[in-house]
Amino acid sequence: MRPFPLPSRIAALAAAWLLAAGALAPAAHAQASASAAAASSTDWRTPVQKILRDVRRIPAPPGIEETRAVRIGGIDQWISVRGRDRRNPILLFIHGGPASTEMPVSWLYQSGWEDYFTVVQWDQRGAGKTFVANDAATVEPTIAADRMVADGEELVAWLREHYAKRKVFVLGHSWGSLIGLEIARRHPDWLHAYIGMGQMIQGRDNERLGYEWALQAARADHNDKAVRELLALAPYPRADGTVTVPQIITQREWVIHYGGLTWGRPDFAYAQDAAKFSPDYTRQELSPENGIGESLPRLLPAMMAWDVRSVTHLDCPVFIFAGRHDYETPSQLAVDWLAALHAPRKGLVMFENSAHMMQLEEPGKVLVHLVTDVRPIAEEAGDAAAVDAPNWRLRKLL
Repeated sequence: MRPFPLPSRIAALAAAWLLAAGALAPAAHAQASASAAAASSTDWRTPVQKILRDVRRIPAPPGIEETRAVRIGGIDQWISVRGRDRRNPILLFIHGGPASTEMPVSWLYQSGWEDYFTVVQWDQRGAGKTFVANDAATVEPTIAADRMVADGEELVAWLREHYAKRKVFVLGHSWGSLIGLEIARRHPDWLHAYIGMGQMIQGRDNERLGYEWALQAARADHNDKAVRELLALAPYPRADGTVTVPQIITQREWVIHYGGLTWGRPDFAYAQDAAKFSPDYTRQELSPENGIGESLPRLLPAMMAWDVRSVTHLDCPVFIFAGRHDYETPSQLAVDWLAALHAPRKGLVMFENSAHMMQLEEPGKVLVHLVTDVRPIAEEAGDAAAVDAPNWRLRKLL
């Protein structure tokens, strides 16, 4: 497959794009590039990947451990499926970005999830393994919000049929929360519950609140450069509710710098470094330019037009996992929306020490709430393996 020629400006900006969780922050991109160059003469990844694959190996049966392509929306789209007991409910994680895959860093936190769920990671159209597996010149014109929601619908239908599950859990993170929430609206009967993590509610307010917070932080920090660059964006968003790619890149640079992506960290280098060890990815699949530079310009208008404030009723349970310090997708918007929502069951979990990346920032707390708040819905439906009884007693200390 020939590499798709990215416009030079977009390619340069692609590594900084963090609208939804997870491409490279600018500093991380520089560090990653330098590290890749230094390591080019030594194949250090192969033995590390081999070790991680062995450590993570899941016996089958009763478990499942698959990385495979599924024909979705006319192209091969790659998923990983991992869990220690096939009787457990399926949890589909829909990553952010656009085109910012979760699979490369999931080895950091997902192992505990696999005791209680069969976890599916999906590389969307134009991202990661799916980008590399297809002809970019053919796929790039098809990157659109409606098409990607339809991809999500097809994938959920495939999972239900292939693994003989009447319902699944869907977790949408950041950009992925647009896809996930649309699936919940259209097919509530397919879902045990929908979990919105870094849930996007309204594009214009999302950008405005993040901008105002970053500008306030820059002024308090006496950061003249940040203040100057942010003021140059005003009004942000523009009067018609839109933003340009360069504008949103600048806004995100300073949101990230002041901890609105990962609380207490000025960049995303820690996760990007961890992704280099991914046992599932080649170097080509890890390239930040693969897909991001094409996906962002095509999907940004739909993201800015997104507005679900009028959605006041859903026919499946809904949970919101929100970071107290999230200014990529400011949490207050999701909190207010959930308060007005009517659903069979609702839950809000506020992660006090997290921003946008709570699965990496507070992984233990995410696991606890998935197991204690979310999984019982599948247990009640008989779609879960037995776990240790909650009233067990430790009888002897050794």
